[in-house]
Amino acid sequence: MIDALLFDNDGLLLDTESVFFELTRTHFAGYGIVLTEEYWAEEYLGNAKRSFEIAADLGMDHALVGPLIERRNREYRELIGKDMPVRPDVLETLQALTGRVKLAMVTGSPRDQIYMMHRESGLLDFFEVIVTEDEVEHPKPHPEPYLLALDALGVASGEALAVEDSLRGFASAHAAGIACVVVPNSLTRLQRFERAFAVEESIAGVLKHVVFRCDRTEPFSTYSL
Repeated sequence: MIDALLFDNDGLLLDTESVFFELTRTHFAGYGIVLTEEYWAEEYLGNAKRSFEIAADLGMDHALVGPLIERRNREYRELIGKDMPVRPDVLETLQALTGRVKLAMVTGSPRDQIYMMHRESGLLDFFEVIVTEDEVEHPKPHPEPYLLALDALGVASGEALAVEDSLRGFASAHAAGIACVVVPNSLTRLQRFERAFAVEESIAGVLKHVVFRCDRTEPFSTYSL
């Protein structure tokens, strides 16, 4: 049976991914660099390249990259300190799952940023375990974040279901042996998720899979740290 659901955060629970992209695109444009949604989705949200790598790939002078990223990050922290929009159906889905399965958040964001962006959302109270960038040596797409969450929850991979919005997050869950439901957002809608357990238009679609997958007990893989 499914004992736990493990949720990504950025772009799935909160609409922070589009905020981060638009801020990055604006800063790149200031130096004549054109950053498209498709390129960002493929390289950052798919291939897990960092912003400074993307800037270099697009031809930005190496001496300019560091200061630009620092300014972008500073402005992003200012923005997420304000009220961040919760994505559709998130609150209702978490309410429906509460008390029925264990809930965890598995995110690539630092812990302080998670508390900043969720200051007004009220969503953190739903999660028994929160794994952030700060607790892992190898972030997504490596399986370490999900393996750490499974260990903290005390459940096996075959007893859990992950919910992600991007190829980078999906790859992390899949490598940890966890079946994954993908809910693409406006940036990841063009990515292909052939190996996903399911692809849903809304996070509410996860609810039917909790029942559907109640008989699965074997993990997808035997990967371990």
